[in-house]
Amino acid sequence: MKQELNLVLSPEEAADNEAIKRIAAHQTGIRPSEITFVKILKRSVDARSRNIKINLKIDIYCNEEVPAPISYKIEYPDVTNKKPVLIIGAGPAGLFAALQLIEKGLKPIIIERGKDVKSRRRDLAAINKEHIVNPHSNYCFGEGGAGTYSDGKLYTRSTKRGDINKILETFVAHGADDNILIEAHPHIGTNKLPKIIEAMRQTIIDNGGEVHFNTHLTDLIIKNNSIKGVVCEQLDTASTTEFIADSVILATGHSARDIFELLHSKNILIEGKTFAMGVRVEHPQALIDSLQYHCTLNEVEHKREFLPAAPYSMVHQALGRGVYSFCMCPGGIIAPCATAPDEVVTNGWSPSKRNNPYANSGIVVTTEAVDLKEYQQYGPLAGLRYQQALEKMAWNAGGQTQTAPAQRLMDFVNSKLSPTLPDVSYQPGIRSAPLHTLLPEAIGKRLQIGFQEFGKKMRGYLSNDAVIVGVESRTSSPVRIPRDTITLQHPQIKGLYPCGEGAGYAGGIVSAAIDGQKCADAILNRII
Repeated sequence: MKQELNLVLSPEEAADNEAIKRIAAHQTGIRPSEITFVKILKRSVDARSRNIKINLKIDIYCNEEVPAPISYKIEYPDVTNKKPVLIIGAGPAGLFAALQLIEKGLKPIIIERGKDVKSRRRDLAAINKEHIVNPHSNYCFGEGGAGTYSDGKLYTRSTKRGDINKILETFVAHGADDNILIEAHPHIGTNKLPKIIEAMRQTIIDNGGEVHFNTHLTDLIIKNNSIKGVVCEQLDTASTTEFIADSVILATGHSARDIFELLHSKNILIEGKTFAMGVRVEHPQALIDSLQYHCTLNEVEHKREFLPAAPYSMVHQALGRGVYSFCMCPGGIIAPCATAPDEVVTNGWSPSKRNNPYANSGIVVTTEAVDLKEYQQYGPLAGLRYQQALEKMAWNAGGQTQTAPAQRLMDFVNSKLSPTLPDVSYQPGIRSAPLHTLLPEAIGKRLQIGFQEFGKKMRGYLSNDAVIVGVESRTSSPVRIPRDTITLQHPQIKGLYPCGEGAGYAGGIVSAAIDGQKCADAILNRII
């Protein structure tokens, strides 16, 4: 007999399998000796009060053999000689589009400007240690996209867009811990993502797909308003290659500015869209733990025996616009995510254990059309130019290297230059700068108000032990590539499928993966 049950436990009880079995037996009236197996289906932390609880949804098996572990391995067909589909970009949208195409019997050919995950590491080290930015291989470009060397957050609100469980199970099939199937806010961790991405690539190749690294899209082959293929530069040989296919999934990510420029130059419709920019704030993780878990700093170590590094989520309306936390990384590191030598861009990531001593989060402000008046001559690229201007400002303020401008949090709120700065996780280093005057008033003033309000909601958050680092500018694409709502094709170009975060249809790993699957299905529907 199997029975589903909801339990509300203390953190200590939730960490003890025998305690779970004992409490389940008491709640159901079943003798503990009759419960042969407990399977956890969902787990979440409720830290709204000092009396922290763990919510568990479980299945209990009574007087039955322990069920065999579930295998999430997917059997794919061989598509070596099947109809090809070009996928531009090997981020989550591109990779999951490729796997979906193989599952449906089509041959994916992935074209990625960056390097494979192992080779990318040398370029990431060069950014961190030598301040050298490779415009084709960095934290944003390369195998797995921006998500590979990120926190690997898999939580999404896109429940109506597609099968989230299939996305998570595909990750598990390629090496992710099956805990991501039960956690309310699952994440994989930067240290584990590369091997998982490599395994996905191997699945694609083993079943007849192709993956081409160091291959940069430079032009689209279009005849009679239909896509016929793409022209690419082989970056390692400087030679030119044409790839021919009548279906192209454009999944290039939010930082592939040259792709937006290419489409605009060819009079292929693109549109400006809202996005957000601001700064990344970093606190000691122990401070965030004490605030979120309602304990003193001396009690944090005990709390962390049974609880994860505490996250937080903040939002406030300041002068008519949203100020909110974005990509919060408990136990994480601030990363240099520039894609050109003359810009400074911040983001964050965490390892799977989230055990670094700092907590960081983007704190950003919604950008609106009124902010872009100075850039209106650029049409749909106005937001992109505004984004570039802030990143160039940060580069200049940091000393024209990957050193980032920074300010203690309370000093920023009080419009004071920080004479000293605390240690931070941002490896290229930080430099004191008056971000309260360097940021546009539309952003800076709202951030000051937002931080003050956050300090009221989390007493102790507004601290000079915290530091802000600029700028957080790649929250999403400032450009949308339009597509038909039914066929998912570009309204002007038959066979061109704008996809994922860069095209404006996703906002993270899972939603991008789902969108990749949707585009693959749309291609199949057009072909059959």
